[in-house]
Amino acid sequence: MDLRHLTGRVNPIDPVQKPVQSTPVQAPLSPSGETFAQILERAQQGNRTLQFSGHALKRLEDRNIQLNETDLMRINEAVNRAAEKGSRDTLVLDGEHAFVVNVPNRTVITAVDQMELRDRVFTQIDSAVLTKPNL
Repeated sequence: MDLRHLTGRVNPIDPVQKPVQSTPVQAPLSPSGETFAQILERAQQGNRTLQFSGHALKRLEDRNIQLNETDLMRINEAVNRAAEKGSRDTLVLDGEHAFVVNVPNRTVITAVDQMELRDRVFTQIDSAVLTKPNL
């Protein structure tokens, strides 16, 4: 009978086996030289851009709501704050307009102008974010 099968040792006579030194494993690099973690981080940052659903684009056009770069940055910051609190659907109020945003998808679902804010009831939201300090 071969004792190696019973003991799991290469040399059954030597009861003390020396530990094998292992070399640290490095994360494999992509063809571009990036690690998986770097690629994942870049992809997550890319998903942080705000998108508008078809419905929201139609509402922006119908209600003549024009957004500039500052407005988009302010809405995006509001969505970031809502995401930090774990919100799923938030109402972003900037004083002149309101936007319902799906936070995980970073997608504006609808947009409402100041005239329509008076008669609106917003349902199925779990948070509201005010974007201007005068609100």
